[in-house]
Amino acid sequence: MTTTAVTTTAIDSTAINSTATTATPEHAPGEPRKVLLVTAHPEPGSLTAALASFAVDHLRAAGHHVRVSDLYAMKWRAALDADDFPDHPADRRLEILPAQGEATRTGRLAPDIAAEQEKLLWADAVVLQFPLWWFSVPAILKGWIDRVFTFGFAHGPAVPPPYSEGALAGRRALLATTVGAPGTAFSDRGIHGRLADVLYPLQHGLFWFTGMAPLEPFAVHETVGLPADRFAAATRAYGERLDRLFTDAPVPYRTLTGGDYDRAMRLNPGVEAPGTAGSDLHLRTV
Repeated sequence: MTTTAVTTTAIDSTAINSTATTATPEHAPGEPRKVLLVTAHPEPGSLTAALASFAVDHLRAAGHHVRVSDLYAMKWRAALDADDFPDHPADRRLEILPAQGEATRTGRLAPDIAAEQEKLLWADAVVLQFPLWWFSVPAILKGWIDRVFTFGFAHGPAVPPPYSEGALAGRRALLATTVGAPGTAFSDRGIHGRLADVLYPLQHGLFWFTGMAPLEPFAVHETVGLPADRFAAATRAYGERLDRLFTDAPVPYRTLTGGDYDRAMRLNPGVEAPGTAGSDLHLRTV
């Protein structure tokens, strides 16, 4: 499930200087916002890169401020290891959560991690742009998640509880993916399962866990050999979604603290509508 190459221009990855804050302020309707776009594809002429470039131009034309983390261009190091914690003694067992928590608390994370955390704190919205590879994100993007969403920063006892008003509350989040298979294959009766279920670990387990409000994903299907007319249609549809980045209703996931779950973090019986199953159990009845 890979994407086809489309000629595009290089993405501007120049960061806008800003002071990081722990929460995003309220905005008036139509007021410019700050958007972080994280993109992952090794080919600068890929469809993923073309859509990322389109998103940057479209958002900036609408007056928004955009910062870009092009992970392959940055040569992002995907592996989480002891190098993430410069002060960790080489002769001591590496326990990831305590090491992350201590380095986060003392401001002693590796500089590349600290820079990406600052971007997340700066942003009002986060867009992850990626090809769907083996039903997930490319390894380099998974490594960005592993290394950047540290204990003590994105989750942990010192920050608000998960699946609620978490550490990154106030921010919106959009998955924008390209998929080789047709949409029918990712439907309720499709052989690959529903796209909502395939992306659930990101939508619920990353975005909502940390307090970000996930929007319905944007997907372009049947991307192998994508003709020009379908690329044009895809960018029009993408532009419409980006125009609603701050107005669309988020996916209505239940909160951990809203009374729907017991102390073991298990959904209370009878909360869901009859016949509800799977990941839909964790959606509020609207």
